[in-house]
Amino acid sequence: MGEIIGFAGSFSSPSRTRQLIQTAVDQAGSRAGRGGRVFDLGDLGASLGTARRIADLAPGARDLIDSLIAADALVVGSPVYKGSYTGLFKHLFDLIDPEALRGKPVLLTATGGGHRHALVVEHQLRPLFAFFEAAVVPVGVYAASADLEGGGVAPDVALRLQTAVGQLIGLLPRHQKTERPASSAA
Repeated sequence: MGEIIGFAGSFSSPSRTRQLIQTAVDQAGSRAGRGGRVFDLGDLGASLGTARRIADLAPGARDLIDSLIAADALVVGSPVYKGSYTGLFKHLFDLIDPEALRGKPVLLTATGGGHRHALVVEHQLRPLFAFFEAAVVPVGVYAASADLEGGGVAPDVALRLQTAVGQLIGLLPRHQKTERPASSAA
């Protein structure tokens, strides 16, 4: 059985983007009976910035990309930087073969300082993963700084995340899915 991999396009530590993605991966893994791991841009090391193709990456960075490609599902996100995802986040996905993510279930997330960037998921991330022909879930999740204070997730964002996670695990192969419907009381 595979796993659900999260990838946060942030160098910050701690990172609000990682916090949101970790929450999604934990929920998805628990509901689907799968393991999960979350990586950050920093986990790729310095070779990412100079790589022109995957072969130019350090071995650990190539292993991370192999994990992304092999995952049952992905939860990806980026902090908003000048109205879009970060440059190295995009550079990472530029290195991946366009066919490698075809049909892969993906939940998109983003974080920003305020709510004015809430459409970054729809206007920036969704087109990027449409290019890969990934199976992106309909609900994307954006969280502003205030939505992630104190290590928690604001109720409205948590509800949206719960919906998106349900959509993500609904795309996992049925023969591996272990979530059971709630039993009805008689």
